Amino acid sequence: MKRMRSARPLTFVAVTTAAAVVMVGIGSPALAKDRGPDTAPLREAVSADNIVKHLEALQAIADANGGNRAAGTSGYEASAQYIEDQLRAAGYDPVRQPFSYDQFGVNGANFEQVSPNQSVYVDGTDFITMSYSGSGDVTAAVTAVDINLTGDRASTSGCEAEDFAAYPAGTIALLQRGTCDFGTKVANAVAAGAAGAIVFNQGNDVPGDDRFGVLNGTLGTVQSTIPAVGTSFAIGEALAGIAGLTARVAVDATLTTIQSFNILADTGGRAKRTVVVGAHLDSVDVGPGINDNGTGSAAILETAIQLAETGEDARNLVRFAFWGGEEDGLVGSDYYVSQLNKRDLRNTEVNLNFDMVGSPNFARFVYDGDGSAFGDVGPEGSDVVEQVFLEYFASQGLATVPTAFDGRSDYFGFINAGIPAGGLFTGAEGIKTEEEAALFGGTAGEPYDPCYHQACDTTGNVDTTVLEQMADAIAHSTLVFGEYKHAITRLDPTEYGLMPFKADHSMK
Repeated sequence: MKRMRSARPLTFVAVTTAAAVVMVGIGSPALAKDRGPDTAPLREAVSADNIVKHLEALQAIADANGGNRAAGTSGYEASAQYIEDQLRAAGYDPVRQPFSYDQFGVNGANFEQVSPNQSVYVDGTDFITMSYSGSGDVTAAVTAVDINLTGDRASTSGCEAEDFAAYPAGTIALLQRGTCDFGTKVANAVAAGAAGAIVFNQGNDVPGDDRFGVLNGTLGTVQSTIPAVGTSFAIGEALAGIAGLTARVAVDATLTTIQSFNILADTGGRAKRTVVVGAHLDSVDVGPGINDNGTGSAAILETAIQLAETGEDARNLVRFAFWGGEEDGLVGSDYYVSQLNKRDLRNTEVNLNFDMVGSPNFARFVYDGDGSAFGDVGPEGSDVVEQVFLEYFASQGLATVPTAFDGRSDYFGFINAGIPAGGLFTGAEGIKTEEEAALFGGTAGEPYDPCYHQACDTTGNVDTTVLEQMADAIAHSTLVFGEYKHAITRLDPTEYGLMPFKADHSMK
């Protein structure tokens, strides 16, 4: 899963709500046994044991290639060759879809209060350079821009040019997370004459997301002209309360052109109803990326293998996609969508996205396609995708919680193109709540994945029990959508046994 960013303006923006819990399995309608494909044989064939073997192979590849599998490295190339070899052995004909982009790198950064009191912040602990920050060394007065530190802390800070109507040029903009993407906030600051930017976390509760800790965000894929850093809500709140504040923001950043590629492998079936089942293959450059996102890649790989070996014939074309460049800004999946012509867009029935499905302190997150938990509805048909997952987990007696379409993974390019999407997630750096610990076990107050984007994201950082559960749901959804007779937007859910399911959004 990539570094966090807010949803783009006028699309699918996360809305501040109370945490929502979906209780399933008790009194919930089961999937009808006489409707739709029988997914049990495929689910039985897709096992955590086999997925772990793929993860061990990816770990060995990282170990032999500098400890990572990042895009543009020998570790990514070796990972791709492993995926391709496995697919070919199962009878697929995988192809590479090449693309290039400018990868952002940081040689060094500084952030400190200069006056009225001096305080030096620690890189990586108190602040993180925003990806695609500009280079520069600026010491200037700090100006808060339309921030909200009270109530629900709903924030549109920096999202509109009007926010900067009286902005003093040459100062450093203090911006709060919320509503629009970070790139828009900083671009508006640049247009108003800001010399630098400090973006602090929003300070609100969002299930599956950390809105209080140090902000680790991206400005997109185009480098800004000013230095920009992300920090915590606590630091941002403190800075906002200091009269006459002067700060220093310094970033030494570079851009390196990266050559990378996606891997695509198709089943037979109707291309007019293409089902894209995707997961990103690349890791961050500081670790092997086994949970993020070896688990998603290995799970869809094993689904593809077993779909072929069990002889299941999907009515629709299923395209297994292994995305490159995700950690640098969803580059591979965005490129894939950008290459779809109008007919291709019409023929893409749905995108199923699986990014981190084995987190050690997990929750079972399902993307909120109908908007019932977060208020923003995905493209038409996304509600059906969510329903398929909710009904499946209900049939297994497993609890789930919703997670928002917040733009942090490869479904984002699809929903922005109007393609229905959905998927599963077991948590990243967000903090597990008491309610979630009661539902799923594990430790409240701790991250879902304590090794997120770190060197310790190894094979020892995976919970195989939840990996098995999520892999079964991946296999189930792949075959269900592979078998849909009609367009998802015209589907009667009861045709495939998807009985009306009303989630309980209270905290229990």
